[in-house]
Amino acid sequence: MNKKTLQRIRRVLATLFFLGITLMFLDFTGTLHKFLSWMAQIQFLPAVLALNFLVVIVLLLLTLLFGRMYCSVICPLGVFQDGVAHIHNRFKKGRHTFSKAHNVLRYIVLGVFIVLLVAGVNSLAMLLAPYSAYGRMVQSLFGPVYQWCNNGLAALSEHFNSYAFYSKEVWLRSLPTLIIAAVTFVVIVILAWRNGRTYCNNICPVGTFLSIFSRFSRLKMHITPEKCVHCGLCTKNCKASCIDGENGFVDYSRCVVCGNCMANCPKDAIEYKYIPHKSANAVPGGTVDTGKRAFLIGSAVALGTAAFAQEKKKVDGGLAFIEDKVAPERKTPVLPAGAGTLSQFRTRCTGCQLCVSQCPNDVLRPSTDLMHLMQPVMSFERGYCRPECTACSDVCPTDAITEILKEEKSSIKKGTAVWVSKNCIAMRDGIPCGNCARHCPAEAIDMVPLSNGKTIPAVNESKCIGCGACEYVCPARPLPAIYVEGVEQQRTI
Repeated sequence: MNKKTLQRIRRVLATLFFLGITLMFLDFTGTLHKFLSWMAQIQFLPAVLALNFLVVIVLLLLTLLFGRMYCSVICPLGVFQDGVAHIHNRFKKGRHTFSKAHNVLRYIVLGVFIVLLVAGVNSLAMLLAPYSAYGRMVQSLFGPVYQWCNNGLAALSEHFNSYAFYSKEVWLRSLPTLIIAAVTFVVIVILAWRNGRTYCNNICPVGTFLSIFSRFSRLKMHITPEKCVHCGLCTKNCKASCIDGENGFVDYSRCVVCGNCMANCPKDAIEYKYIPHKSANAVPGGTVDTGKRAFLIGSAVALGTAAFAQEKKKVDGGLAFIEDKVAPERKTPVLPAGAGTLSQFRTRCTGCQLCVSQCPNDVLRPSTDLMHLMQPVMSFERGYCRPECTACSDVCPTDAITEILKEEKSSIKKGTAVWVSKNCIAMRDGIPCGNCARHCPAEAIDMVPLSNGKTIPAVNESKCIGCGACEYVCPARPLPAIYVEGVEQQRTI
């Protein structure tokens, strides 16, 4: 293969995957996911949690055949790091050096990650997961910038009587998630700027897991001793710091087959070709760690077990400020339709924020509960869950929210409306209302007259689906007089 061909092919494919996944998170119109959702579904960890064994097997076979191409082509966080490193290389070329693999650190991080998954502490585990980390960065940091640019275009097009764009309100869904995304962004950028793929080499649990397989890949970067003049250009251009040009050694557990070494070798001494495992470049003075095979088996079993197991104030007619609503404290969170049971949802959700970014009604937002941090929950201060909308279930790559039909949505019970008499303006202020009953799409609320002439809402729990329309339209402030309490297990009514 031509020494620059592999590099070009990888860059084109990586750019397509990176742009596709990024645009899918940024798009708030709900159109791109129809064409690009498969890119999220073939991410390694989401496929494992979704029990999508076909995708997992294909990715492992690709690694056994071609090496860790997944990390440099399909994984958006890997490509993002390559982009940062590439920008730095423009200023300082040939800056990389060879470093030995920190195997103890790598496997400890992977072990902790698996333990957290098995224990069901996904909110902590997903701080390390590459796809979820990138999704949070895009949704929390890049998303607002994208929406502001869109709003500028909307204002400009409206000036010319065009409606090619429409404005989208930009608001803070979760401060903890924003902080986590910002810290992740800064750490990743610093590590990639300083030395390329430090995160992938030492922290990323997916990269470490795949590295066990990449050692046995059939196609490898191979240094031909007879051609090598030990110029060190391969080492200086290896962003994974896995090539020791002086000793002719390539650490295949860290190599992501980017092609930089082959493209920069002046003597064509590096080839990407079939190499029997026993003939591959060996670690100088090293021995085979047979314990890694047992670790691989244990990791696979554990992963399988884990898979199972600021804003503008609103005004009323331009005369008076409307007090903002405050979300009520719910004993059980309200989950999107298709989440099934609470325990199943929490086990599979990676907190990637894709469903949050795609929700057209501004109902989903990241949880602030420490044990389930960043996992989506429903709240109804800005909208309600429309019975015909299935955007979240359409895009979820892990089946934490299983795909449902629009016809099924209106009959799935996500929660039950609860009336709080002390907050109701009919009881508190003696003002006739009835908003909740008028706007209930399931006709589950009736206004019942009292002996004193007041009318109050009565909820028919057997008909209520927990869509939150009543909570959204309730005029009581700051707390609504009627709110939705979630259910442990969703069911069809």
